[in-house]
Amino acid sequence: MTFRNRLQYLLVLRLQISNKEALNLIISGKVLVNGSIAKSNCELIQTDEVIYEGKVLQEAKKLIYIAFYKPRGIETTLNVAIEDNLKAILPFEADIFPVGRLDKESEGLLLLTNDGTVYDKILRNENKTEKDYIVQVDKPITSEFLETMSDGIVIMGKKTLPCQLIQIDDFAFKITLIQGLNRQIRRMCYKLDYEVLSLKRVRIGDVNLENLKAGEYRILEVL
Repeated sequence: MTFRNRLQYLLVLRLQISNKEALNLIISGKVLVNGSIAKSNCELIQTDEVIYEGKVLQEAKKLIYIAFYKPRGIETTLNVAIEDNLKAILPFEADIFPVGRLDKESEGLLLLTNDGTVYDKILRNENKTEKDYIVQVDKPITSEFLETMSDGIVIMGKKTLPCQLIQIDDFAFKITLIQGLNRQIRRMCYKLDYEVLSLKRVRIGDVNLENLKAGEYRILEVL
């Protein structure tokens, strides 16, 4: 079945009618979007309210964007059946989900939202969203280590994309990635015989951790 737009699909789904019947309802002017008569070429978005004959078919969704400092030792999951889950420590009640992950032993910036369009925008490699991490390792950092990490390392059967590293001191560095492979930084370091002692994400795109402390959050206007 082919739909002209999301509004037509919504009518078919919620009213259990045919594609043609949905289109006729729109053309007849019986469907309201945000209080106005919908047009047949209406491009429905998640913040729109849709009403048909006094019945709300889609509520206007208030989009929420949150910068949260995930503490170390917390799993990035809202599944309450999993020990040390994220939902159990969130200091607010909201129907949101995390954008991407931080492994249990890592800490720092985690973006939370109810906006389904954000996920691809942030996580797709081709969008080149930069993410900064501060990493502490178990032995002195060498120029060879920095160069090899920057060029890319084969992990899980594929070579990581080139990235930027800045040495902070003998045992710490900042790394900027546009990838998000599973435990990528830890695996890269391991390949060079280094162990990660601490890992903190401090930036995702235009959003910085700033002065948040573990377990704290702040509301963002947009992502």
